[in-house]
Amino acid sequence: MKTSLLSSVAVTAMLILGGTAHADLLVGIGAPLTGPNAAVGAQIQKGAEAAIAEINAAGGLNGEKIKVVLGDDASDAKQGVSVANKFAADGVKFVIGHYNSGVSIPASEVYAENGIVEVTPGATNPVFTERGLWNTFRTCGRDDQQGSIAGEYIAKHFKNSKVAIIHDKTPYGQGLADETRKTLEAKGIKASLYEGVNVGDKDFSALITKAKQAGINVLYWGGLHTEAGLIIRQLADQSLKVTFISGDGIANTELAAIAGDAVAGTLNTFGPDPRNDPANGKLVEKFRAAGFEPEAYTLYAYAAAQTIAEAATAAKSNDPETVAKTLKEKGPFKSVLGNIAFDDKGDPKLPGYIMYEWKKGKSGAYSYVQQ
Repeated sequence: MKTSLLSSVAVTAMLILGGTAHADLLVGIGAPLTGPNAAVGAQIQKGAEAAIAEINAAGGLNGEKIKVVLGDDASDAKQGVSVANKFAADGVKFVIGHYNSGVSIPASEVYAENGIVEVTPGATNPVFTERGLWNTFRTCGRDDQQGSIAGEYIAKHFKNSKVAIIHDKTPYGQGLADETRKTLEAKGIKASLYEGVNVGDKDFSALITKAKQAGINVLYWGGLHTEAGLIIRQLADQSLKVTFISGDGIANTELAAIAGDAVAGTLNTFGPDPRNDPANGKLVEKFRAAGFEPEAYTLYAYAAAQTIAEAATAAKSNDPETVAKTLKEKGPFKSVLGNIAFDDKGDPKLPGYIMYEWKKGKSGAYSYVQQ
């Protein structure tokens, strides 16, 4: 990622947000701004900041300008709770974030107790919205939806293959792996290998040896791009040809930087790419002109800010509980993802997951392309 991220959009945001001396409506952006998932954190930050800049330029929320408060959770649950507690102490009313389900779930409890609405653009574990909390929303899908699509795809296209299901032991990674496994077993396909590895592992030779011994043809990965890229590269290094399939956690061009040419043919599920919507053309070009590619969660974070603003406008109130009630009872709300309506749990009613394949583009760079 470039260090001059979103120069024109970000500068506009800083001028508007930083220059608002009397801003009294605080919105937190909680994301992994450092650590192995910092690239995703940048997507969430830049997407949310760009939307907030537009909201402020239009007069703010019900006449109040928004001031952004950043919180770096580093993809760590304890640090995420610390961020949540600081947001609460600072008087934050709305939070856009977090990315990891393992961070969003405990943080959301702090937010619920302190009257703060959380809208996550990336936490997909069903538990996030299944606990009956009043304040939890997401602009992305859920792992039970995503795992079902992946399982159906594998059963249809690889029904005679030997499948390995590997996960990173996190609420996201294992949750997604288990949902995929559940769908496969319902189709009569039992995984030949099911194992967990640790976040941060670098050497997967033992795992690959087991995969060779089991005759694996398809490897389904529940986890993020950091470990995925290493596994893909090491599979190629050890001449084990498998079809590598995963979820939205690898939808990041940094995967190709780690895996190299071995990334070709990798498959992953994700929602429809909002960059391809003609209605978002000018916005996408604005990001690109500023040196930032609005991939993956950028526009999902942008949509999170939009839905908060749309609901506050509809409610004629910036009170979080009133806005939360409006998000569930009114809508749909206009966003870069299309018109979003939320169910009574806080899950969005949006098109489902689709399958992407990693291919080399005309520029020579690899990216995920809708099948």
